[in-house]
Order: sequence, then C-alpha cells, then structure tokens
Amino acid sequence: MTDTIKINRAPVLTLWGAIVAERLGYNHEEALTLGKAVAGLTAQSKGQRLGIYTKVEAELDEKASKKPRERKPGEVLWVEVVGRRIPAVQTEHGLRATNKDEAIDPQSVERYLEKKFGPGLDEARQALEALAHAYPPHELERRAFGLYEQFRPTVPEGVQGWGAVGELKLERIRQLAKTR
Repeated sequence: MTDTIKINRAPVLTLWGAIVAERLGYNHEEALTLGKAVAGLTAQSKGQRLGIYTKVEAELDEKASKKPRERKPGEVLWVEVVGRRIPAVQTEHGLRATNKDEAIDPQSVERYLEKKFGPGLDEARQALEALAHAYPPHELERRAFGLYEQFRPTVPEGVQGWGAVGELKLERIRQLAKTR
C-alpha cells in the first residue's frame, strides 16, 4: 500500500476537485473538467498574489444559480465547486468547464492525472473518495477547500513553492475520513 506520493499541488487539487464534483452529482467526465478548472483558477489566484501573474478581471454572471436548469449548447454558466465559481458550457457530451472560453477535454485531464500521479493514482483516488463520502454533499461543498488545506502536499512558502513537489500523505487523507 502506498503511503506517500511525491507530487505538486495542482494535480492533487485537480483530482480532489473532480471527486468533490462527482459527489455533488456531476458525472465523471464533467467532474474531471471542473476539477481541472478549480486547480487552474486556484493557481492563477496564487500566481497573482505572488506577483507571477497580473490580475485579469473576469466578468461574473451575477444571475448564476446553483439550481440546475435547461441550458442551450454553448451557453456559459457558472457552477461552484470547492468554493470556486467555475465557468462552464453545455456541450453535446455534457457540461464542461472552460479555460479561455474553450471546453476542457476530460480525456486530457485523465491523462494529466495518470502522468502526474503515476502508479499511485488509484490509491490516491480511493483515499480521496473515502474522504468525500465521509461528508454529506452539502457539507462537503462547504468544507472541501479547508479539507484540501489539511492534506495538500507541503511545499515552501512563496515563490519558492511555486510548482514545487511535496509529499501527499495518503494516510493523512485516510485519517481525515475516519475521524469525521
């Protein structure tokens, strides 16, 4: 059994975001794209805070609602996952989070996770799924980012930690699920 995976934070948040989205009722492919968007927006915010990126103002749809409704293909909507508002579009294949107005390809996200986690992906997924299922969906959505902060890989503070590899401790995730 794997206990530690050396990895940076972005793929961990991508996987966690996808698992949280699935727990909230999105299908696997939709969830993969939402997880990728959560990680991307979080990295962008941190990059702005560290002075790596300049701030780009995003127009938010103030009429966004968490209540599902019929959407037209290509219509931009906003969904909340892991405490982040994510831009998404309805495609012929289902809901897809977007990056720079393009729908994110769920297969590319899966390949990304496989590459970054390597042989530890299945065990990491199982540990994170157990944690997600330790909470009712409404509580998980409220607590998801705080939980992530408790198990994310430890990296140096500031610019030195940007993209740095740390240790993801699966036993820590398993303990969080058990002590719920």
